[in-house]
Amino acid sequence: MRTIPTRELGTGADQPALIREWAQGLLAGLAPDSLADAVLVLDELVSNALCHGAAPVRVRLAREVGHLRFEVTDASSRPARRRLPDVGGGRGLMLVDACSRRWGQWWHDAGKTVWAELAVALG
Repeated sequence: MRTIPTRELGTGADQPALIREWAQGLLAGLAPDSLADAVLVLDELVSNALCHGAAPVRVRLAREVGHLRFEVTDASSRPARRRLPDVGGGRGLMLVDACSRRWGQWWHDAGKTVWAELAVALG
């Protein structure tokens, strides 16, 4: 699996948009539906880490033909969890679950990593 270098995020409100732009550039050539799903999943993982995790937040993308894996690491040991949607949110991990083949998380000395794997098609 080819790994694209890890990218560390800042704390500004512009970070999700910057990561979406970064991913779209790296994933050029995917079928439009696959690209949309991939960017949505990454955006939700990053948004959750920024809202519910702790800095630093790092993103790693691994890619091989037909397959993507996103890993988002933050310094919080608080688990990512699905919750019932309400006016304040709760849809992020539901979307990740719907768009990815599988997802999960693991804990380590630096906090936790939440990951998602997607099947993708070339455009």
